[in-house]
Amino acid sequence: MADPLSPITGNIRTLHIVLGDQLNEDSSLWDGFDPSQDAALMAEVIEESLPSTTQQDNGLAISSKQRTLLFFSAMRHFAQQMTQNNIPLIYWDIPHTIVSLSDALQQTCEHCSPTNIKAVLPGDYRVYNALNSWAKQESRSIEWLEDTHFLAQKGEFKQWMSKRKKPIMEYWYRHLRQRKHLLMDNKKPEGGQWNFDADNRKSFGKAGPSNLPTPPTFSPDPITLQAQKDIEKHLSELPGTLEDFNWPVTRSQALEALDSFINTRLASFGDHQDAMWTNEQTLFHSLLSSSLNLKLINPQEVVEAALVHYQAGHAPINAVEGFIRQIVGWREYVRGLYWYHRADWLTWNALEANQPLPDFYWTGKTHMHCMNQSITQVLQTGYGHHIQRLMVTGLFSLLYGVNPKAIHQWYLGFFVDAIAWVEVPNTLGMSQYADGGIVGSKPYIASGNYINKMSNYCKHCRYNPKKSSGDDACPFTTLYWNFVDKHQERLSKNPRLAMQVKNWSNKAPNEQQAIKEQTLWLVNHIQDI
Repeated sequence: MADPLSPITGNIRTLHIVLGDQLNEDSSLWDGFDPSQDAALMAEVIEESLPSTTQQDNGLAISSKQRTLLFFSAMRHFAQQMTQNNIPLIYWDIPHTIVSLSDALQQTCEHCSPTNIKAVLPGDYRVYNALNSWAKQESRSIEWLEDTHFLAQKGEFKQWMSKRKKPIMEYWYRHLRQRKHLLMDNKKPEGGQWNFDADNRKSFGKAGPSNLPTPPTFSPDPITLQAQKDIEKHLSELPGTLEDFNWPVTRSQALEALDSFINTRLASFGDHQDAMWTNEQTLFHSLLSSSLNLKLINPQEVVEAALVHYQAGHAPINAVEGFIRQIVGWREYVRGLYWYHRADWLTWNALEANQPLPDFYWTGKTHMHCMNQSITQVLQTGYGHHIQRLMVTGLFSLLYGVNPKAIHQWYLGFFVDAIAWVEVPNTLGMSQYADGGIVGSKPYIASGNYINKMSNYCKHCRYNPKKSSGDDACPFTTLYWNFVDKHQERLSKNPRLAMQVKNWSNKAPNEQQAIKEQTLWLVNHIQDI
């Protein structure tokens, strides 16, 4: 086993920390870097994949094998590139069993005594606090640099928020589009409207999807294979599998994935971006979020590629606008909200939800076909598209009343694109409404009828989405009406949900009682459904 410290033989001027989700060569971290007197530090640490019980209680998640392999492989490929570029590098890999990033930093500093330490702002407030705590304990300081990967400028979101009582994503999206002049016809939006979301809610119908393009394949190279062996040896207890690993781990692979999406799936993305289908995991989705969040590619080049395709007449505006809204609008919006409320997210539980996460989230073993499909593919590949997350796995958790921190840990640990800044607001805010309405204006609730409308899942299920009580009642539909009943005071004040409270009130007393009894049965037999 090579000594990570061996590349550095003396004291250095500045130690540059490269975090696992900061794999971009154009990072501000490299401004002023001098290989004759500076060095870089990277570390694969145990607690980021397998935290202690105490750390889990504080919100840190167990990382799946798929997610861990993606990070390790991408980090090692980036380290190889740095070494080829003659950048002095200290790299602690997992066989060295370094527990935390602070431990890696401590041992490195003892070896090369850097005068200065620099790092780009992490994507996780917890990491930021941990490193600052270490620095204070060691009577050191860390120079935190701006993360220039994003489209929003430093302080732009905070300034935008200062002018508003409530943050509404649509207006933030318009603000950024205007400043960046994206899909704009002078001062008006291209196509005459800002948002084509109403055109992007089509199901596949009875026939199902046809002519689905095949995403590119990235065969594991020796670096990935060695990372896989290291995980199986040193982190074998992690959940999930490694057999179906097929994610970009280099910038060139990420650019290939971008090119594949733009040329084979973007044109059909808009119409069917909310649709689902049995045994079809990727459909027309981009599969670019992990590459974006590791910073193998940047949002500007992704947006520009989509615009070029649109301007050439190869994709309709509803598809291009819908895709750009995910990048320019939602992605930048949730990052702004994450840092704006950075210290509060994990303390919120507006709906007072305290049920444990059902075991089938870890196994996929449930008779609910939609949940089986959505969970199994995450266990196998680390992926699920936004409707599977929001309106299947997230919806069940919301309706069942799972403690927000528990479902947060599941999403953070299992999805390959999960970094705290993007996962936390999406899960605790948009999906679980734990923030009481900061991210979304209402709880995203629906019965099994929504899933039946947007997929063919229900056709393969033992449960009937139209029934809320009885042996074949759909758990989603039962729990939906229970949720409306339980939270009717809150929901009645929301103009988009008040009608559902009235619909509950209009149900006959015996029907309401049957739903309540069915709910109680579900809670007592949750592992059998």
